[in-house]
Amino acid sequence: MKRKLVIFGTGPIGQLAHAYFSEDSEYEVAAFTVDADYLEGGDFCGLALHAFEEIATRCPPAEYDMFVALSYSKLNSVRKQKYLAAKSMGYRMASYVSSRATVLNLGRIGDNCFVLEDNTIQPFAVIGNNVTLWSGNHIGHHSTIADHCFVASHVVISGGVEIGEQCFLGVNSTLRDHIKVGARCVVGAGSLLLGDAEPDGVYVGAATERSRVPSSRLKAI
Repeated sequence: MKRKLVIFGTGPIGQLAHAYFSEDSEYEVAAFTVDADYLEGGDFCGLALHAFEEIATRCPPAEYDMFVALSYSKLNSVRKQKYLAAKSMGYRMASYVSSRATVLNLGRIGDNCFVLEDNTIQPFAVIGNNVTLWSGNHIGHHSTIADHCFVASHVVISGGVEIGEQCFLGVNSTLRDHIKVGARCVVGAGSLLLGDAEPDGVYVGAATERSRVPSSRLKAI
């Protein structure tokens, strides 16, 4: 019998979590929850929607697990706060690990993680709690991702990398091997890190500029 799951969040990630857990997990999504101030209507995705302040009564922790489906807002601090609040209520936090991910680290993945398709997690890598790995990333051997991080798509984390708490790694960013990324760092899309990054750092790659030649004048296309 599938264990019942409550999802915190009614944004796009909440909707995605509902789809992934429903189609590719041992959970039955039973209800949604948000803070009372954001409660609009009584249902979401065809399921009951409850105020978070009342969720322990509506869906007792002894009978339901929870997944916090939030983004990297305020450098992952919002997701962290709700994750810690749910745990303090006694909920067991569910993780979703896609059956289409390649997981070779003996399951060293924490709770409330969201690991989507086409991730490759090599041996001896360790993924902390409340970590999102969007689709298509490479997590190298002996690397560590601490709690409350968000890794966007097609990120390359080479071997032996240490990533601190609450970091955000943007699409197509690349981290060379054996470097340390301090807590709360932002590594922008397409960035390349070749050395250690101090905490609270922001690393942004150069954007491609528009050519002065309009597309109508290109002869080869």
